Amino acid sequence: MKEKRIVFMGTPEFAVASLEHLLEASFNIVGVVTAPDKPAGRGMHLAESAIKKYAVSKGLRILQPVKLKSPEFIEELSALNADLQIVVAFRMLPEIVWSMPAMGTVNLHGSLLPQYRGAAPINWAIINGEAVTGVTTFKLQHAIDTGDVLLQQKIDIGEDMTAGELHDKMKEVGAELLVKTVKQLFEGTLKELPQDSQLTSHDSQLKHAPKLFTDNCRIDWHKPVDEIYNLIRGLSPYPGAFTMLKDKTLKIYKAEKVYKEKGIEFGHYETDQKTFLRFACEGGMVSLKEIQLEGKKKMGIEEFLRGYRW
Repeated sequence: MKEKRIVFMGTPEFAVASLEHLLEASFNIVGVVTAPDKPAGRGMHLAESAIKKYAVSKGLRILQPVKLKSPEFIEELSALNADLQIVVAFRMLPEIVWSMPAMGTVNLHGSLLPQYRGAAPINWAIINGEAVTGVTTFKLQHAIDTGDVLLQQKIDIGEDMTAGELHDKMKEVGAELLVKTVKQLFEGTLKELPQDSQLTSHDSQLKHAPKLFTDNCRIDWHKPVDEIYNLIRGLSPYPGAFTMLKDKTLKIYKAEKVYKEKGIEFGHYETDQKTFLRFACEGGMVSLKEIQLEGKKKMGIEEFLRGYRW
């Protein structure tokens, strides 16, 4: 697979698995585009993206444009003479970039498109209580996440699976699907399908996956226990579902559902101050298992209760 030239674009750890699988499959990666180094930590030292660190370890050519439309970057990218560009967890590309290669630009998305278009498909699939999601490879075009589908692979969502666990599973499944996609593209055996053709009668209503904001993460204890439980696991480990405990933010990363008749008011809690802390909601209670109180470290509920002053 050395004859075709590929430019890979990505930034976070999720994208590393895809780049690694492409290299292991002997594809010719002639350049890697990733985010500029950014100040991070208390010392505000410049931090490299996960993709940059991996690309450096493999001796790959690295481009870190601040602006994707800058003449300098466009010239540098064009000089790489890519046949195909691949995007995994990167920024929105201007047309001058995604239309540059003769074979276009392929994107890996964390859902079964056209469902869950947007920035947070992993989180929203779990928040909405889906039992199945997947990954899709597709060709980029003007509107975000709307290009023709190349290949898809379903992924089961376990009843207790968190967004972090789905993320880790998806990055491997997605990387394998991406390798399969590129092989078939280069062999000329892959048929592009409009996204509308992927809809079935039972899922004709599109669900979206917009960026998550603080209001999305605040727990409403008037909602059903199942819905709150899905919110908690859908936001774990990041950005984290939260509630308030004595005027301090309490993030909840793991919990259990308790089905019971209403005893105390929604949003109120009960605890033995040793082994359990649970909040009342519609249809039962949510028993906290792993939490983080504002200003404290993440810990199990028993450790928290031992040190908390009621």
